[in-house]
Amino acid sequence: MKVTDVASAVDTVWVIVAAVFVMFMQAGFMFLEIGFSRMKNVGTVVPKVLANFSICALCYWAVGFALAFGGAGWFAGTHGTFLGTSNGDLFPAMSASDAVVPAKFFFQFVFCAVSLAIVWGTTLERIKFGAYLIYAVIFSTLIYPIVSHWIFGGGWLAHNIGMQDFAGSTVVHLIGATGAFAALLLLGPRQGKYGPDGKPNVIPGHSMPLVGLAVMILWFGWFGFNPGSTLAAIGGRFAEVVVVTNLAAAAGVIGAMATIYAITRTFDIGMTGNGAIAALVAITAPSGYVEFWAAPIIGVVAGVIVVLWVIAIDRIIDDPVGALSAHGVAGIWGTLSCGLFTSPRLATLNGIGKPGLVYSGSVHQLGAQALGIAAAFVSVFCVSYVVFFVIKALYGLRVHPDEERYGLDIVEHGMWGYPEQFMPVPGSEYHPPAPPARRPIPRPAPIGLAAGDGGSR
Repeated sequence: MKVTDVASAVDTVWVIVAAVFVMFMQAGFMFLEIGFSRMKNVGTVVPKVLANFSICALCYWAVGFALAFGGAGWFAGTHGTFLGTSNGDLFPAMSASDAVVPAKFFFQFVFCAVSLAIVWGTTLERIKFGAYLIYAVIFSTLIYPIVSHWIFGGGWLAHNIGMQDFAGSTVVHLIGATGAFAALLLLGPRQGKYGPDGKPNVIPGHSMPLVGLAVMILWFGWFGFNPGSTLAAIGGRFAEVVVVTNLAAAAGVIGAMATIYAITRTFDIGMTGNGAIAALVAITAPSGYVEFWAAPIIGVVAGVIVVLWVIAIDRIIDDPVGALSAHGVAGIWGTLSCGLFTSPRLATLNGIGKPGLVYSGSVHQLGAQALGIAAAFVSVFCVSYVVFFVIKALYGLRVHPDEERYGLDIVEHGMWGYPEQFMPVPGSEYHPPAPPARRPIPRPAPIGLAAGDGGSR
């Protein structure tokens, strides 16, 4: 066996292992959304995650990967549909890795699936199930692949502007949050979220332990997300990325806890979890560009800003999981942080962009990062808004108010996620209220329901 064959085998194994870590993040998103939902809406999350992951797998294989990495066009890829080639020369943006093309495809697919998953956490408890499926096709076929090509695939933002985004603070997280933002503007808040005076009410999720489990799963998955983006095991550089990622996440937890305690004198459970996620999002772009010392700074800033932005956004937009802040705002901060902290050593090693302001004294790289953020946000938002507008006009985006009050589990899927909370148990003395009849029902009361209404009934 040749040395090159051994190198290819080692790198291929690492890329597949890292991709499986990233795939496992889907379980994290599932538990996070279930935990932040009320009991009447938990079941719908399961088929949603499975269906979107499956749609993304087929669409990214058919078209998405080719548009993202096939060739070196400035706007989009030009070949490789249906993974019709194993010739690595046709995917030059990933040519530095000896891993085989199918492994690289699978790794990039799970990134696309993560970005798609980010869109939906914001829309909990009131969106039609079919809207998920329609947008998933367009997102994984066109929206994500084309914009990711600009940055990951050797397109104009990387090649001409020198934008740095090692593992996707913008490509994965900001794109997902931007799609979510477009959906929320057309979807509106949940019933009872805002009172007659416009002030937000608290609608608590039903299981904070599930939220905690989700955060730990996502943290675990990030060790495939960032280190896996080296696409190589030989040389051991992925170990540096592991340490950088972990340092940032730890600092993010501390930053979020300190911030929310300063505001409320409590160590809020959800904010603590979002501190970890926001820091992981923020370190995603610079994870391959910064030295160890910069990681805690990036992480702690992310932990602070996620708390402040969750509180600010909650006043006007109903985002049950805080994704606009944790993935959107933190994604922007992480991408900009490359313009501050990218080291000369790693800028040279990666071959994209220049050192950050701290090292160079120049704002050149910071400007490149800002331009990339603006280009990604504007393009994804405009396309997503049009798509959701059409879905709303032709199919409908939101369930009927009466259906929302009963819960999406029974309305969209004909069963509850927690049946014992709603259905009589044979032979038991406990008899919960009977489920609603499948017939026309009275119009609901005016907006202004108590926080958490229907959560256990």
